[in-house]
Amino acid sequence: MAKTKEAAFIGSIDQGTSSTRFIIYDRESRCVGSHQVEFTQHYPQAGWVEHDPMEILESVKVCMAKAVDKASAGGHNVDAAMKAIGLTNQRETTLVWSKSTGRPLYNAIVWMDVRTTSICRRLEKEIPGGRTHFVATCGLPISTYFSAMKLIWLMENVDAVKEGIKKKDALFGTIDSWLIWNLTGGVKGGLHVTDVSNASRTMLMNLKTLEWDKPTLETLKIPAEILPKIISNSEVIGKITKGWPLVDIPIAGCLGDQHAAMVGQACKKGEAKSTYGTGAFILRNTGEEVVQSTHGLLTTLAFKLGPKAPANYALEGSIAIAGAAVQWLRDSLEIIKSASEIEELASQVDSTGGVYFVPAFNGLFAPWWRDDARGVCIGITGFTSKAHIARAVLESMCFQVMDVLDSMHKDAKGSDKGEFLLRVDGGATVNNLLMQIQADLLGSPVVRPADIETTALGAAYAAGLAVGVWTEEEIFASGEKSKTDTTFRPLLNEELRKKKVGCWFKAVERTFDLADLSI
Repeated sequence: MAKTKEAAFIGSIDQGTSSTRFIIYDRESRCVGSHQVEFTQHYPQAGWVEHDPMEILESVKVCMAKAVDKASAGGHNVDAAMKAIGLTNQRETTLVWSKSTGRPLYNAIVWMDVRTTSICRRLEKEIPGGRTHFVATCGLPISTYFSAMKLIWLMENVDAVKEGIKKKDALFGTIDSWLIWNLTGGVKGGLHVTDVSNASRTMLMNLKTLEWDKPTLETLKIPAEILPKIISNSEVIGKITKGWPLVDIPIAGCLGDQHAAMVGQACKKGEAKSTYGTGAFILRNTGEEVVQSTHGLLTTLAFKLGPKAPANYALEGSIAIAGAAVQWLRDSLEIIKSASEIEELASQVDSTGGVYFVPAFNGLFAPWWRDDARGVCIGITGFTSKAHIARAVLESMCFQVMDVLDSMHKDAKGSDKGEFLLRVDGGATVNNLLMQIQADLLGSPVVRPADIETTALGAAYAAGLAVGVWTEEEIFASGEKSKTDTTFRPLLNEELRKKKVGCWFKAVERTFDLADLSI
């Protein structure tokens, strides 16, 4: 992709649900230095998930410094040739902080947290149209998933937030806003912005105007003055200030993690990708058309690569628990000692032995949207071993992706042409067994790129585009460089596939209306 031989590096902050990474890329999109750290997950009550925003800041600082050290040790003069930094982040996760002290007024409430269930139920009863009232404007149903509901909870339940808003000292943001504000000065003139992709996940942005929707703010009683300014995904936002390992470098790209992965995978109109992380997220680019789903999917913004660039939209299916189920096997059940062990354990058996596992730990997202669902494991017999359970956990990830893609194909209304290929990325895709199961259950090929960390790459592309390191044509041509891709083709016969899918649906139905079991 290089136009000249002049050294140029782009840094990428990838702030995920369980870890933070900083990756440095050269002009050829090769990683020349990276560092990753995990941070603490806080579970104050059943169904509640929080992060410490100060710990997240520190994780970014550590990763940035260590990645630069590694790149320098490899002979790369990063300090002299770093052109820009891109940022990608876990979406929907919500926090409010003080603009005078720079301190969070409460922990960040994570996207999978379900404490806002009662707020959702109340709004569904109070607002005409109930759960789908805001869909025409923002593409999203009323759900615990989205930032607006979390912000309402903070406004109603946290005295420091109430007081901060009253004194006009409170700032709201998703993690991107928090990081950019701190990177660009914090209390000393930090920039309070968010990008269109993150804003599209709040329920508060109008998908067509790409601005905060005033009627929505009025209905939900959210003050506009606490909201960040909405910008595109690829533009020079501001420069990093003193106190960080890299100083005076422009921040030039910002996307929510799933949108960054679409750019990293070079997904054009009609193409879909699935990212396997803590959850799993499947997005299909619908081009410049806003497509409303009739099969349980979300309408969202895909990306807008420049202030004057057209917006691309997407249909999305979000799955709350994917890789998190493997972490549960490791940390809670201690069936495995590390996540990487699950492939070997699950490979010890050639089927689940009739076991079906549905990881509805905090309800089910797309296409079911059941916050009353809870996890089930059915079909257990005296024959069942931990290997069968491990394989059932892997299958559960793939069945959930299959459910979403089935809905996407229905919403496409026959516009699919030729063989459908699912592009995959994310840490879990190193598991070859998982990828083969996915192809088998879809009945169509799965394509894994050589670089599976396309989220960080997408943020780097957006930043590099803004400062002239790459052109949009070069970025999207990268999706056609498939010589190093690995393709998994289905091996399961169609009759058995359909039988397994039928059993999965039975298992999903067993998860409904179980929330009261926690009493």
